[in-house]
Amino acid sequence: NLQGEPIPGVIIDVWETDSTGHYDTQYEDRTGPAGRALLETDVNGLFWFTGIVPVPYPIPGDGPVGELLKLLKRHNMRPGHVHFKFEKEGYDPLITALYLRGDPYENSDAVFGVKAPLVVGLDQVDDAMATKYNVSNGTKLLTYDFVLATHQETNKLRENKSEEAVEKLGRYVKVVQGLPVKVEDK
Repeated sequence: NLQGEPIPGVIIDVWETDSTGHYDTQYEDRTGPAGRALLETDVNGLFWFTGIVPVPYPIPGDGPVGELLKLLKRHNMRPGHVHFKFEKEGYDPLITALYLRGDPYENSDAVFGVKAPLVVGLDQVDDAMATKYNVSNGTKLLTYDFVLATHQETNKLRENKSEEAVEKLGRYVKVVQGLPVKVEDK
């Protein structure tokens, strides 16, 4: 949470492509999910899963988005990434993705999804962790501290950001019940 405390019982939906850059939903012959997991944080706010190292993949280039990218002389590639959705009662849901540092498309994502705080490097599992999680020593390891905010904290942040943005325009507002109300003087 925003105070740095772990949040147990958070439901996490994780998904990624396979090693060829395809999501499970892109295969007509699949009989069930693949590259997906539903997880829950433990009492220490931790979770873990095994997956593949994410790979870059193209978004479809044959429709209007593909045509627009061609007109803009841009490629249609996404950098390798893993999607996460976090849900816990009392907290705002968080939907995000983490991107791998050094991916060839890290700085030119076709959909502009990469933001610096979401770029991560991979470490390696040590002996103790390999034993604990029943994986091979040297397995790639992604770690990241996700932060959830309560509904109240999120609403306060939205209000503050709204007031700051309008103030930059030389106007003053106060947010009342989620809506900006003009204020004559600050």
